[in-house]
Amino acid sequence: MPDDETNRRVLSGNEAIAHGAWAAGVQVASAYPGTPSTEILENIAKFSDVYCEWAVNEKVGMEVAIGASIAGSRALTAMKHVGLNVAMDPLMTFAYIGANGGMVVVTADDPGMHSSQNEQDNRHVARFGKLPMLEPSDSQECYDMVRAAIPMSEEFEVPVLIRTTTRVSHSSGIVDLGEFRRAPASGRKYSKDIARTIPVPMHARGMRVRLEEKLERLAEHAETSPFERWERGSRAIGIVASGIGYAHAREAFPDASFLKLGIVYPLPERRIRAFAASVERLLVVEEGDAFLEEQILALGIPVERPARSLRIGELDPDRLAALAAAVAGKDAPSPPAPLRGLPPRPPVLCPGCSHRGVFDSLHRLGATVTGDIGCYSLGAFAPLSAMDTVVCMGASVTAAHGMEKAGRTGRLAAVIGDSTFFHSGITGLLNMVYNRSRGTVVVLDNETTAMTGHQEHPGTGRTLQGQKTPKVAIEDVARGLGVRRVRVVDPYDLEATHAALKEEMDAPEPSVVVCRRPCILGARVKVEHRYAIDADRCSGCAVCLRLGCPALETSEDLAAKTGKPKARINAVLCAGCGLCVQVCRFDAVREEARS
Repeated sequence: MPDDETNRRVLSGNEAIAHGAWAAGVQVASAYPGTPSTEILENIAKFSDVYCEWAVNEKVGMEVAIGASIAGSRALTAMKHVGLNVAMDPLMTFAYIGANGGMVVVTADDPGMHSSQNEQDNRHVARFGKLPMLEPSDSQECYDMVRAAIPMSEEFEVPVLIRTTTRVSHSSGIVDLGEFRRAPASGRKYSKDIARTIPVPMHARGMRVRLEEKLERLAEHAETSPFERWERGSRAIGIVASGIGYAHAREAFPDASFLKLGIVYPLPERRIRAFAASVERLLVVEEGDAFLEEQILALGIPVERPARSLRIGELDPDRLAALAAAVAGKDAPSPPAPLRGLPPRPPVLCPGCSHRGVFDSLHRLGATVTGDIGCYSLGAFAPLSAMDTVVCMGASVTAAHGMEKAGRTGRLAAVIGDSTFFHSGITGLLNMVYNRSRGTVVVLDNETTAMTGHQEHPGTGRTLQGQKTPKVAIEDVARGLGVRRVRVVDPYDLEATHAALKEEMDAPEPSVVVCRRPCILGARVKVEHRYAIDADRCSGCAVCLRLGCPALETSEDLAAKTGKPKARINAVLCAGCGLCVQVCRFDAVREEARS
C-alpha cells in the first residue's frame, strides 16, 4: 500500500475490520468461517504481509492467535457468536496470562438468528472473562476500533474483544482510512517467564489479582476514550446506546441527548452518572440483552424501561419508531402491510445438491438421524423429512452415540459435513469407537465449506492463501481412529447409496459412510445433462417430488386436464443430477437431446 495516501472507501464492517487489522500491524490471523464473521479473514488474506489461515475450528484459531501474541506478534482471531463458545476455554485462561503482542478477538453476534441456532449476546463474555470489549456502530468505527484495540491490548496486556452484529458486519458505509499505512512492529519479543505464561495455581492466584487491577485501569481509560461520545440535545430525554442500536436510535430520537458508548465493558461510571444527571428521562437502547441497562441500574441510576421489550430479535427502524412513539405517549405507527398473494419461499437444497439422495435414502430406511450445522440441516424439512436433531457443530456424532447408549433401537445415523467433521466430528467419532457404539456416521463430503461461502478446509488440499497443502481424506482419518467399516459412495448413485446406508446401519459396530460429490455451486459444475418428463408416461404418483428438488414442479395445466398431479422439470433450474430418473418407476423422465 502506498504511504501517505488518504483513502475514502465504501467498506462493509467486515472489510473495515480487515483494513484496520492491516493498518494496526497485525501479523497473524487465524479463524474458522462462520456467518456473519467470515469475510474478515477473507479480506485480511488479501494483504500479502499478514499470515492468514483457516483454522479447523474456533478453539484452534484462538490458540494460534494466543501463541502469536505470546511470541510478541500482533494477532487477530474472528468468529461468529456461537464459535466463541468453542474458543472459551483458551480465552478465559489467556485473560489471566495476558497479551504480549496486541491481540484482538472479534465476536460477530447474530440477533434475529439470520444464520444461527441461537442469538446469544456475547457482551456477557467480556464481563465473565474480565476483558475489555469495544462495540462499533458502523464501518468507520470497525476500522477505528481495531486500530485502537491493538495498542490498548499491548498497553494493558489483555486480549481485547470487539463485538459486531449482523447488520454492522454486512452493511457498507464510507470509511476514511486516513493515512493508510501499516503500523511499525511492536518490538515486543518473547522471553521465557513461566510465572507469567504457565497458570498453575501458584502462579494463577497472582494473575487473578493483576487482572482485577488491569480492569480498574481499563475503566479509567474508558472515561477518556474518544469512543465514548456525549451528544448534547434536549434535556427531556437522554439515551445511552451502543452498536447498531445507536444508529437506529439516532434516527428515531433526533432531538434527544445521547451518550454513545464504544467501550461497553468496563463502563465509564463517572460519565454515565454525569449524563444521567443532565437529563430528565433516561433510556438505554442496545441490541440483545439488557447488558448496559442492568449495569447502569446497578449503579443506582434510574432507567426508564419501555413497555415493549427490545430484547428479542434484531433492532430495526420500525421497532425504534414504535419505541419513540411509546416514549412520547403516542400510538405506535402501523407497520407496512405484507404483500398478499406471494408464494412462500422456504430455504431448500440447491438443484443438483448431492445431499438430496442421501436424505432420500435415510428417509426410506426409516432411520433416526441426528444432524449438524450446515446446508444439510435443510434435510429436516418436508418433503425429505430425514433429520431428527440439530444442536451444534459436531453434535450429530455424539448425540447419535448418546441416543444409542440410552437404548434407542433401530437404524441410527449421524449426518455431518466434511468441514464440520474436521471442525469437531473427529473426537466424537473416536469416542464412538472407544465406547463400543454401533451407530453410523454419514459424512456428506462436498469438498468445501459450503454454507459460509465455499471456504477451504483440510480436505480441499488448499489453504486460505491459496497454497497447496496435503489433502486429508476423511476415510483415512476414520480408519486411523479405529473404525473398521468405512465406505465411500457417490450420492448421485441412489441404489449404491441406499445399499451402503442400509448395510452399515444394520451392522453391529460403528461405521462411516463418506458420500462424496463436489458442491454443485462451489465447484461450478458444468451441467452436462438435461431432463424432461414425458407427460403421457407420468402417472402422477409424485414420487419424484419427494426428492424436494426445486427443478421438479407440479404442472397445474396438466393436473387440470388429467385430474392428477403431473410433474414437470423446470429446464432453467435442472442441474442434470439424474436422481429423478432413478426414482421414476414409469420411465417417464428422459434425457433431452443436446442442441
